[in-house]
Amino acid sequence: MESEDNLLNVFLLLLFGSLFTTVGPSAPEEGWQVYSSAQDSEGRCVCTVVAPQQTVCSRDARTKQLRQLLEKVLYSNCYYNNMLLMDILLIPLSRNMSQSIEVLDQRTQRDLQFVEKMEEQVKGLENKFKQVEDGHESNIARQYKSIKVKMEELRPLIPVLEAYKADALLVRQFKEEVANVTELLGSLQEQMGGLDYQELHGRVMNLEDRLRACMQRLACGKLTGISEPVTIKSSGSRFGSWMTDPLAPTGDNRVWYMDGYHNNRFVREYQSMYDFMTTDNFTSHRLPHPWSGTGQVVYNGSIYFNKFQSHTIIKFDFSTSLISRSRQLDFAGYNNMYHYSWGGHSDIDLMVDEGGLWAVYATNQNAGNIVLSQLNPNSLQIIRSWTTNHPKRSAGEAFMICGTLYVTNGYSGGTKVYYAYSTNSSTYEYIDIPLTNKYSHLSMLDYNPRDRALYAWNNGHQVLYNVTLYHIIQ
Repeated sequence: MESEDNLLNVFLLLLFGSLFTTVGPSAPEEGWQVYSSAQDSEGRCVCTVVAPQQTVCSRDARTKQLRQLLEKVLYSNCYYNNMLLMDILLIPLSRNMSQSIEVLDQRTQRDLQFVEKMEEQVKGLENKFKQVEDGHESNIARQYKSIKVKMEELRPLIPVLEAYKADALLVRQFKEEVANVTELLGSLQEQMGGLDYQELHGRVMNLEDRLRACMQRLACGKLTGISEPVTIKSSGSRFGSWMTDPLAPTGDNRVWYMDGYHNNRFVREYQSMYDFMTTDNFTSHRLPHPWSGTGQVVYNGSIYFNKFQSHTIIKFDFSTSLISRSRQLDFAGYNNMYHYSWGGHSDIDLMVDEGGLWAVYATNQNAGNIVLSQLNPNSLQIIRSWTTNHPKRSAGEAFMICGTLYVTNGYSGGTKVYYAYSTNSSTYEYIDIPLTNKYSHLSMLDYNPRDRALYAWNNGHQVLYNVTLYHIIQ
């Protein structure tokens, strides 16, 4: 359980570490600079604040200083910045100035020279007020403009304070969520008690087997939807194939992996999907011949593949490491004659569904259109074939579900399943089922009837799609 605890700790660290990251100014000169009240040459009280750039984070701790300063500016007598209306400017200003002089006189009785200087400055202010009263409208406008400019300088600071309040609330919410998660984890640990990893793994495997048994009760149906992709792993080159065995016995969850589309003959075997996702532990099998394309399939313990530069299909038994059967697929094009639209020697595509083993290819006799043949998995003889009117080279990828061949309109960019040919009725139809092409290049797309899922190789990513079938429970 130690490794699981470590993973949990890493997860919590990533989650909550990202929530409480603080950002401050990169240099002292970029931060808040606050100066106390000072007196100018004319006796006016001036409050000065140098705010940072707008890019500085609103969580800066010195925002508190800014808030306090704003309160002083809004409610003090410093230069009367809160007076915006001209008709109430004179009387409150004179009254407040007298009060300020009284306070100043009380505080500076011990310094007579300073008081015298202040009296001279006050017289200068009274003369200015008298000039305003005498009707110097230009001076009024100038005074009003000065006050307005200072208020405009302070106005942007108000949203900063509001943002600070919102951030503080968000932090409190995060703290509450952390407490809740901690409580849930503690409760979960108590419920799990002494369960070890092996027991938990056994329960998961049992649930998986029960789910598959339930799925087997579902009758075949028509494809109506494809889920968003789930990326299992990112590995290998741009082209390749990967799969599981739909006829593997219970408990056999091996994953098979084949990188590239030609000139390769090594198949990787991973013991489980978990091993495939999390490790590089695998067994390597060497095939007697290199494969062609990405249309391989593992079925009932053997791998079926198209021999490179030929129309020969080979059945290779993993248990004996021997070829158990090989047969030519008569008239099938090969060596990039009738490939899918993405190329890659994908002339012959082998696939499996609820009805068994299939081969999708094209022939000169059918004018390069898709031919669909059901094969005997033991002898590789053709049981029956169907000819379609869909050009093989125009197909992006294809897969079989319940005896119906589904074809995509492309392999890159926006992709959808748009053509369906039913072997039960020997008819076709055009459909419109979106397929999210997350990594923009599909080179393999196969259905697994045991998992009821599509396995895809998408530009070096191994991806799974769930499918939705219209079916009837038997």
